[in-house]
Amino acid sequence: MDIAQLGDKILTGDRRALARAITLVESGRADHRAQATALLEQLSSARRQAMRIGLSGTPGVGKSTFIEAFGMHLVGQGLRVAVLAVDPSSSRSGGSILGDKTRMERLSRERNAFIRPSPSQTHLGGVARRTREAVALCEAAGFDVVLIETVGVGQSETVVAEMSDLFLLLLAPAGGDELQGVKRGIMEMADLILVNKADGDLKPAATRTCADYAGALRLLRKRPQDPKEFPKAMMVSALQEDGLVTAWDEMQALINWRKENGFWEATRANQARYWFDQEVRQALLARLDAPEARAMMDSLSSNVADGAMSPSAAADQMLRGHLKV
Repeated sequence: MDIAQLGDKILTGDRRALARAITLVESGRADHRAQATALLEQLSSARRQAMRIGLSGTPGVGKSTFIEAFGMHLVGQGLRVAVLAVDPSSSRSGGSILGDKTRMERLSRERNAFIRPSPSQTHLGGVARRTREAVALCEAAGFDVVLIETVGVGQSETVVAEMSDLFLLLLAPAGGDELQGVKRGIMEMADLILVNKADGDLKPAATRTCADYAGALRLLRKRPQDPKEFPKAMMVSALQEDGLVTAWDEMQALINWRKENGFWEATRANQARYWFDQEVRQALLARLDAPEARAMMDSLSSNVADGAMSPSAAADQMLRGHLKV
């Protein structure tokens, strides 16, 4: 694969080249990792930035419907939109359905939209391990907005906040009272809480739920990167495309405030440090999969199982003997 040529095509907005590049960065092969690193270094010189929007919510809340309606609204304003949808992988077979693209039929036909589903594999936190690098590729390809849809499992999906400029949390009507809203974890990361399905018979319940969460947000500790009225709760209807314009206006207002007050660059710098730390940790863990390391692990594991060594002593010997810690 000619990495330089691939990078040039990405910079021109070639969607086929972008898809190939994402496949490359998601590969676990050592030679592919070296090529992916070279490609990302080449593209970083372009210094292109998009608005990164992370989006999470419980299964069935309407994430795909919202993303399609919201994406169509953005495309209608002349913006180029990329959607990175992370699909849960089976703990038994390791496979994923990867059906998000088929659920966004209208958006997938737009020339200014790009949808890429990826398997979560064994990575926790609601995103795939290489989602951050896929975001960088979409930025290099000239997309204005990158939407990152997480798996959708609940309170622990906070990793997406480390790769996005805005974090949206979608909730269903009658999804919990104020006590539900003050739970730590994902609630503390949200910049906007959108109560979806605020239409038809569910609208009264959506109104109550939005009021409950608005009250709950006032009980959370104030974050320095938020202006006075944020984070806030709002109602939207992805089905009727109601409230999307107001939600987009609020997102732009928050981003502009953060840029004017220095939080945009500071947050991205902190995120870069976070991912450097994660890369080092993952590289160290990968060394344990080498044949010599596995043999040593098996030997020490047998000693621990027989009672000849304690787990702590065996771990210390493993670290000192193989990782030179």
